[in-house]
Amino acid sequence: MKSKLDFQKLPLQGVGGLKLFLDSKVAQYNQPDFIKNDPVSIPHLFTKKQDIEIMGFWAATLAWGQRVTIINKCKELIELMDGAPYDFIINHQDTDLKKLLHFKHRTFNDIDTLYFIAFFRYHYENYESLEAAFIPNQTLIPSGSEESVNVQSPVETALNHFRSYFFSLPDFPHRTKKHVSSPSQKSTCKRLNMFLRWMVRKDDCGVDFGIWSQLKPADLIMPCDLHVDRVARKLNLITRKQTDWQTAVELTQRLREFDPIDPVKYDFALFGLGIEEKF
Repeated sequence: MKSKLDFQKLPLQGVGGLKLFLDSKVAQYNQPDFIKNDPVSIPHLFTKKQDIEIMGFWAATLAWGQRVTIINKCKELIELMDGAPYDFIINHQDTDLKKLLHFKHRTFNDIDTLYFIAFFRYHYENYESLEAAFIPNQTLIPSGSEESVNVQSPVETALNHFRSYFFSLPDFPHRTKKHVSSPSQKSTCKRLNMFLRWMVRKDDCGVDFGIWSQLKPADLIMPCDLHVDRVARKLNLITRKQTDWQTAVELTQRLREFDPIDPVKYDFALFGLGIEEKF
């Protein structure tokens, strides 16, 4: 871990110097040791694709607050689903849901939990993978969708579509909508972009899963949380004053100058510098 003084001595002049520095931080943090203290450890508890998708999505959704608390709440949720989320979601009876009525993490409560389960059951009864929920087509786009279809990138399209589809079941609870963001709301979509990173990025480092193929790593958008935003601004990678979807896009475009094929790998560098090194 480098001190602030060490950082100030690094040759960061120009794109080349900053790229070398960030590449070194990617190599430092994109390692199996990163997993145990991060919410990505939750989907790593499973080998079945559907369990990885379900708990990856849930871990990303609940990822606000201290990482230890997030991980513990996810493990509590897994235990409430008998240690087998996909099997529970597909095969549960109504009486099995009673034990979930007291699950809560911050503003995420039992109403949200039950709707997530209802959505997952509906989806997996029709599709083998959650990836299909992010890929617009005639069978998935609900009629009368409230979301805009005038989109500018594959991930923007995917996220706008996903939110429409996620809330297409009858009588969905309006309170749950705050837990699933979209670019059309001008949100950075930090949690969903993090989930997509886990599912789409492919490398040999063991952190991200790379089990989806229709979206490409080159299309991904940076998960722009507080730590990433702060570090990126200090490194002059963001000029936009507010923090919203266009900020995440701006940051990603800058990082594509360093690696157009896999720009979101720099999430490891910026997040590590922010939360581990307090940069």
